[in-house]
Amino acid sequence: MTRPAVLIAGASIAGPALAYWLNRYGWDTTVVERAPEFRAGGQNIDVRGAARQVLRRAGLEDAVREATTGEVGTRFLGRDGRVVAEFPAQRSDTAGATAEVEVLRGDLARILVDATAGCTEYRYGDEIAALDDTGSDVVVTFASGSQERFDLVVAADGLRSSTRRLAVAGPVTIRPLGMEITYLTIPRGDGDNDWWNWYTAPGGRGVTLRPDRHGTTRAFLSSIIYDHRAGTWHERRSAADHQARLREQFQDAGWQARRILDALDDADDMYFESIAQVRAPRWASGRTALLGDAAWCATPVSGMGTSLAIVGAYVLAGELAAHADLREAFAGYERVMRPYVDQAQHLPPGVPRIANPRTRAGLAVFHTALRLAATPVAGRLGGRLFTPPADHIDLPDYAHLERTTH
Repeated sequence: MTRPAVLIAGASIAGPALAYWLNRYGWDTTVVERAPEFRAGGQNIDVRGAARQVLRRAGLEDAVREATTGEVGTRFLGRDGRVVAEFPAQRSDTAGATAEVEVLRGDLARILVDATAGCTEYRYGDEIAALDDTGSDVVVTFASGSQERFDLVVAADGLRSSTRRLAVAGPVTIRPLGMEITYLTIPRGDGDNDWWNWYTAPGGRGVTLRPDRHGTTRAFLSSIIYDHRAGTWHERRSAADHQARLREQFQDAGWQARRILDALDDADDMYFESIAQVRAPRWASGRTALLGDAAWCATPVSGMGTSLAIVGAYVLAGELAAHADLREAFAGYERVMRPYVDQAQHLPPGVPRIANPRTRAGLAVFHTALRLAATPVAGRLGGRLFTPPADHIDLPDYAHLERTTH
């Protein structure tokens, strides 16, 4: 019997995770990635709840645990660097601002790519330029000029997916949340520690430092957009223009802001995003489907992006293995994942602005609320305050469908 062949766009988390599970069900998998080589960079990400269960079923949980950053919890700081409130990491699959399993995006992607070695073909430096769904297969034209046929094409290439508009007919809404985040890696300083140190300055500006396991420190600068541009999505800028914008915004922010600004010129993995949610009325059409942020981006402030990608890949692969008819497989994918995604996208009222006050008075109120949440009496409230809906899914078991071991 001919093995079904799938082309997956995107080699970050969702794409390799889908390839991993499809390999176990006997599919041929190819992943195409526009970056010229494997992308090792990236910031801290959480693996929570149901995603932890998926990693256990995959036999990858120990490898991910060994790659954790060592972050011991989250500290909110005042202008002078004094601790306003702290929330130690929770020893559970789900709770807390710092999850028990905190790992760098690049390290988790490497684990997944390595786990598919010998079973999945990775093509770097190329992307999908056109799709022709014939009904019996999909003719794919690549940017490199080559053309091939696949039984299925899955877009897992992120929030700004270039494959999404080719893959699924119908409206997709991108809802900006009015917040920009710039990420970069800086040299570790003598005063750096293993906490996620989170400082907020008036004007809706955030400065954070987080530990990693590579001898450096992961930083980000965030800003709330209060003017008319809050309704737009991802203003395009050159690196030079963006750095000039950051220096103007953060020069008087306080705490470690100037240290981060001084590191901008030498940062080789700086990137920024205007955070937004993706709302798609359907995630599949014909022989094409969406997965991960390309399908349902919940934004970094949800704390659920990576968990949704891992669980979504597991469910999509399992439903494809369980049903010969793609329509039935996609219906099962929607049935299992849609409620889980809806929960993750339902952010608390006021997020992200509530944690990024504009005025000093608003910042004082925010700090008072944090101090209260960090007290022993209100400890449970503090846990709920930072706990995403990571367990609210009835995870199917597809083990009986496996044809190969990995």
